[in-house]
Amino acid sequence: MKRLYKKILSILTGTSLFVIFGVVLVSSLSRYLLNSPIQWSEEVAKYAMIYGTMFGMALCYLEGLHIRFTFLEDMVSERIRHYLHFISDAIALISGGIITYSGYLFMMKRGAIQAPGTGIQMYYFQVAMVIGGVCLTIAALIRLADYFQSMSLEKGQ
Repeated sequence: MKRLYKKILSILTGTSLFVIFGVVLVSSLSRYLLNSPIQWSEEVAKYAMIYGTMFGMALCYLEGLHIRFTFLEDMVSERIRHYLHFISDAIALISGGIITYSGYLFMMKRGAIQAPGTGIQMYYFQVAMVIGGVCLTIAALIRLADYFQSMSLEKGQ
């Protein structure tokens, strides 16, 4: 399950980056070679970056690559470090729920506005925050399941 989720997040993050690259490349070529700028390119690249950030956030957290201060972890025993990781995962779970809920409220209040460059309603772009919160929540649940699984293995030894 964890491996599949990592693979899905990796593909989604990479796809977002590829969209950014492609849109910026085509826009630059159009602007400088054809002297005809693409009006919607900046907007699409910006929203693809937001989606990529949301997917990448969950992926980095799941893999333990997120930024953290380890000076406290390095000063305590392995057992206390294990509890600190549990607390960190619980906080990430709560944060994922808060991001999801606040993103939903934001999307419902301002989603009907049309994006100026594309003319598409903002729901499609603002839902990225909801999706990112759900992705973080799922990642936290996976890490918490790993935590409890490792605890049961330690008790079994």
